Amino acid sequence: MKWKKRGVIFCPDRHFDWMQTHASSPFVEVLGGGMIRVYFTSRDRQNRSSIGSLDLDISDPFKIFNLSPQPLVAPGAPGLFDDSGAAMAWLTIVSGKKYLYYLGWNLGVTVPWRNSLGLAVAGTGDKGFTKFSSAPLLDRNEVDPYSISYPSILIEKNLWRMWYGSNLSWGPDPSDMSHVLKYAESSDGIHWERRGKIALGLDSKEEYALAKPFVLKENGIYKMWYSYRGKSYRIGYAESADGLQWERMDANVGIDISPTGWDSEMVEYACIFDLNEERYMLYNGNGYGKTGFGLAVLEES
Repeated sequence: MKWKKRGVIFCPDRHFDWMQTHASSPFVEVLGGGMIRVYFTSRDRQNRSSIGSLDLDISDPFKIFNLSPQPLVAPGAPGLFDDSGAAMAWLTIVSGKKYLYYLGWNLGVTVPWRNSLGLAVAGTGDKGFTKFSSAPLLDRNEVDPYSISYPSILIEKNLWRMWYGSNLSWGPDPSDMSHVLKYAESSDGIHWERRGKIALGLDSKEEYALAKPFVLKENGIYKMWYSYRGKSYRIGYAESADGLQWERMDANVGIDISPTGWDSEMVEYACIFDLNEERYMLYNGNGYGKTGFGLAVLEES
């Protein structure tokens, strides 16, 4: 693969109280007619995250439409699993109903934070998203005892398949996490069976996190883009025949940091989408989205 970078598309600059900085974890909903909606995560002055959106015309992606003045999903009340922030993870649309999976996080004492997965839903004609529950959809349990993070979801023959992040250990420093990608299944997108199956693991002693998978299936092959972290994040790539056993092919991903500029230190959190016979990638650069999100187009597959 070879991706051609188009540059930064959007970076918040104190647009609203809840959107002071960051446009991280971009996720695309294709609207039709060359238009897309991008969901992303911003932070307020207290560093709490909320989910917003904007619309783009892919023929002129640097022109922003319909920037949400209010968050689509905001932090929860004190004491809830998402009281420190809600971060965009994944959107699945089934029979006109939107399932927005998000990362809810709490600041920690003995560890930096603890993450769980929440769900917000919107039906046809709804003006916004409503949280499915004040409790997390997926929280710590016997197979995920520490912390869990961003999922990627595919629906195949009524089987919901999820690849998600999970800590194998935790401690006072982020590098203590040993964060890998696990696998789960569901019949309805609500109730998930987790068996502790590791889909993709760490590759070296320098790595301590694999995060934010994006999985699609083409010509019988499962393809996954993800972020891997040692000194700083890079985007990786893997393939699988069954979605369970994966081969890492990071050298083939075709995108890396730039010599200078907004993505010169790291690249991460890729979202892949197809539109008008082209394949695109939205991704973050330096500062985990503090410099906004950018666009790249696939030149060679």
